[in-house]
Amino acid sequence: MNWTQLLSTYRIGQAACPEPSVRSDFQRDGDRLIFSAAFRRMKDKTQVFPLEKNDYVRTRLTHSLEVSCVGRSLGSSVGTWLLEKNPELARHNIHAADIGDIVAAACLAHDIGNPPFGHFGEQAMRDYFKSAEAGNILERLDNDAQRADLLHIEGNAQGFRITNRLESPDNHGGLRLTAATLAAASKYPATAYKNPYKKNGVYQDDLEDFAAIYQALGIPPRGDSGQAWQRHPLSYLMEAADDICYQVMDIEDAHKLRILSAREAIDLLLGFFEGQQLEHVSRTMMIVDDTNERIAYLRSSVIGLLVDECTRAFVEGEEALLRGAFPAKTLIESISSHAAAAYRACSEVARQKIYTAGEVVDIELAGHRIFSYLLMAVIDAVLHPTHAYSRLLLSRIPNQYDTAAPTVYGKIQCALDYISGMTDVYALDLYRKITGMSLPAV
Repeated sequence: MNWTQLLSTYRIGQAACPEPSVRSDFQRDGDRLIFSAAFRRMKDKTQVFPLEKNDYVRTRLTHSLEVSCVGRSLGSSVGTWLLEKNPELARHNIHAADIGDIVAAACLAHDIGNPPFGHFGEQAMRDYFKSAEAGNILERLDNDAQRADLLHIEGNAQGFRITNRLESPDNHGGLRLTAATLAAASKYPATAYKNPYKKNGVYQDDLEDFAAIYQALGIPPRGDSGQAWQRHPLSYLMEAADDICYQVMDIEDAHKLRILSAREAIDLLLGFFEGQQLEHVSRTMMIVDDTNERIAYLRSSVIGLLVDECTRAFVEGEEALLRGAFPAKTLIESISSHAAAAYRACSEVARQKIYTAGEVVDIELAGHRIFSYLLMAVIDAVLHPTHAYSRLLLSRIPNQYDTAAPTVYGKIQCALDYISGMTDVYALDLYRKITGMSLPAV
């Protein structure tokens, strides 16, 4: 792989006359994402705490904006180094800020495909297709590759589908983001079928466009299945920004919700520092009287430290990244041993106390039931559209979703597109209405 090609501005469905603009191509990517309906809907989608009424706690939208800020810092730092090492990039009109803009845009897109109720919503969808009830549906599909898609429903794959197809559906290429941004947003560039990664990043229905993007970027395939590729090096920066934010911010949110005490949160965040740096951060923190502000200061300091660590890991591993042979799975795994130990401590506390908190688990259990019912009802409606109940339910589905798709696979994808695009509140409201739990006043 080479950086000139990896930073391509190629777009699926590129217009014959490019839009004149003072913005760079990669800035336009970020703007198109922010102005999209799918991005706005993330304001009512779960990050960690479902249906949380505390305005302080992060949603998918605020999380994505924060990840984008961290991603811009990472990308700009790496970009400055790349331009110094590869001065020929400047002759191709590539600037250090472009790297920051690509990573920032990729971060905006990284969670856009997540369904309501967070990762538990994804799991509910997978569980449905593994159930005996869905067995006859899987048998009606054309091949094992389509069956693999449904058995491994994945927000990452749905994210590409949203940006490349469902948003601006009249355009081939949807939002028409640059190939560099789309690939940087993909942690798992493969389908679920014969997948070398732990997750998948594209469905069969979108494979042709996905392959065209990786071809344009000169990113080689992984294996000989024709359905997997090496990762774009900048996807490691997008992933690092996400890793940094969710781990550090979850500690801050858990303190705000009184799941963690102030002492617990402060000790976890101070654990990232040692020596003179620890003395400086501890002394500066004590200047502030308010406990919440102390934790906010520590959170900011930890993010700065981890940005420096991940930038160093990227620079040291750049040649391996270009060969598709980076020895670690993530940049976070390559940070210094002290910071890595502090990061693991935060992860363990999150696993033991935050993600298993009663208020989280209770709503996740309810979310699983809601999702299972909506899947059953909507899929049954698209597969049996002539039934009276089906016609009523289908009338609620917006026209942008192709309920009359000619294949069983296409009809099911339509149902999944509709349900995945719901917010937490909309899914709950629809469930109450179609089960009769909530009826209009008469």
